Amino acid sequence: MGYTNSSLAEYVKLSPNHSGQRVSAIDRITPHCVVGQCTVEGLGDWFSKTSTQASSNYGIDKDGRIGFYVEEKNRSWCTSSNANDQRAVTIECASDTSEPYWMNEKVYARLIELCADICRRNGKKKLLWFADKNKSLNYTPKSDEMLITVHRWFANKSCPGNWLYARLGDLASKVTEKLGGGTEGATEPSQKHYYRVRKTWADAASQLGAYDVLENAKQMADKNPGYTVFDWNGKAVYKAGESAVVGSGMTNADCPFMVKVSILDLNIRVGVGTDTAKTGQYTGIGVFTITQVKSGKGSDAGWGKLKNGAGWIRLDNVEL
Repeated sequence: MGYTNSSLAEYVKLSPNHSGQRVSAIDRITPHCVVGQCTVEGLGDWFSKTSTQASSNYGIDKDGRIGFYVEEKNRSWCTSSNANDQRAVTIECASDTSEPYWMNEKVYARLIELCADICRRNGKKKLLWFADKNKSLNYTPKSDEMLITVHRWFANKSCPGNWLYARLGDLASKVTEKLGGGTEGATEPSQKHYYRVRKTWADAASQLGAYDVLENAKQMADKNPGYTVFDWNGKAVYKAGESAVVGSGMTNADCPFMVKVSILDLNIRVGVGTDTAKTGQYTGIGVFTITQVKSGKGSDAGWGKLKNGAGWIRLDNVEL
């Protein structure tokens, strides 16, 4: 087939780190986290070194700019899997340096745009996300389908981080909608959606069961402290006792403990109190570990220190 490259790229620096022309047609997209708030120039410099022994087809920097590093006709060195990279267009995305590897809104918006462009140029009308390694790797996409795969399936890595991993269903739906394919089929076509009870989404071996009724999954989680209910996109939807709002009674004696954040824009601050500076970052939706609790201005429930070192958040509106 004839391969093309994205016109969305604002910076080009082709890397020597690739295996030449693919031996498979493109039917996958694999997004990654850079583990750093990079620029397209910095990422290009990194990939330009033969000693790096790594590359990606594209990169999205902290300002939402798109870099182009390996032509789509060529196999990049990105996911620790020759089989995957032969079939996938790979995209590195600027992120924080620790879990959940948060990405800002500009990065996520451009990722949606770039994925839609990749699908469109390769004749795809749907982007699929199954949130299941075995199902995904054993699935043969139809001629008009593109499949999302992730690095963590091929190596002992968190990539693309839990922040983006929890949003891959949303990514698939938004891209499919842009392609005019509707949202049907963007996650698990013609199949039931199951709620899975696990310690963490990444720990599939800890799974206690998969339920099509949420209440049944909640009951199983309630019987097993430390377990969480995840939806079919890997998003945590319930943890035993989560109805209890964290209040001012939480102290350092309770640390570490986990909290659920249900809003995209919960500010992270450099210190305790609304009179301290914002970091410019947000938690996003997800589950986070609190390692220290302090009282401070602007919060009746207190402030919690994030385990990932990003800063402090108000505990008023989070749940256990």
